[in-house]
Amino acid sequence: MGLNHDTNATADDSGVTGGPDGPDTGLPTPVGQPGPIGGAGGTGGDLAGGLDGQGGGEPGSTRDPLPAGLPAGAFVAKFVIAVDGPAGSGKSSVSRAAARALGFGYQDTGAAYRALAWHALQEHVDLDDAAAVLASWDTFDYEIGTDPDAYFVRVNGTDVTDAIRTPEVTGAVAHIAKLPEVRQRLVQLFRQVMRKADAQGIITEGRDITTVVAPDAEVRILLTADESVRMARRSAEVTTQSAAETSAALARRDAADAKVVDFMNAADGVTTLDSTDLDFDQTVQAVVDLARAATH
Repeated sequence: MGLNHDTNATADDSGVTGGPDGPDTGLPTPVGQPGPIGGAGGTGGDLAGGLDGQGGGEPGSTRDPLPAGLPAGAFVAKFVIAVDGPAGSGKSSVSRAAARALGFGYQDTGAAYRALAWHALQEHVDLDDAAAVLASWDTFDYEIGTDPDAYFVRVNGTDVTDAIRTPEVTGAVAHIAKLPEVRQRLVQLFRQVMRKADAQGIITEGRDITTVVAPDAEVRILLTADESVRMARRSAEVTTQSAAETSAALARRDAADAKVVDFMNAADGVTTLDSTDLDFDQTVQAVVDLARAATH
């Protein structure tokens, strides 16, 4: 339905690509531009290691406990837009374009699940062994760029932006995402990224963002579309598979994720944005309008 906007972008977890620079939003001019979060030598501090609440490291480390007096899920001087949605809804590309339009940072939480799956594969971890998967977290040094124009993902200093989109990694993600302990650790990582982002605000998208990761976000959106539309969008992006294969893969992904989190129904206070009859620009504008309305 017209959401495949930017031919220079790569396929993302939503199955849709692209995004315009976007219109003037009427929001305050951001003080700074978003930058990379984590990594030894990154501007945002180190996001290596496990969430055991022990140890030091630079602010933003996943080994650090939450700052004193800061409740779980709280953010530091950030306007947060949380976006949930099923595969093929356009949440990744729309969120990234909306972040660009607003001058906000952008966080793709699905990238962290994929990065951890890639890391586990590199370590030859038995993905059916929950203890082994959790153990791999101790050597998982994750870094993500939150600038929507300079997005990257690194693990232990290696750029894995493209590597985490391979079929092998895609097949391994479900083994990672189904583990409650992994999800709990990644939730804390996502909150660290939000706290450390340089921009005045950040759009964080994925699954269970509006209810678990950022339940107190200023704007919470469930971005969805009819199943047939979502499948058509995903099929248009995945050129190595037939339409039937792509549709089946999307259905399997939704079914697997539905066992862990409800991403098809908006929780109280969450705005449902149905993009079935909207093109890409209209969907981005709708997100921008919600952000603008929340500032007044």
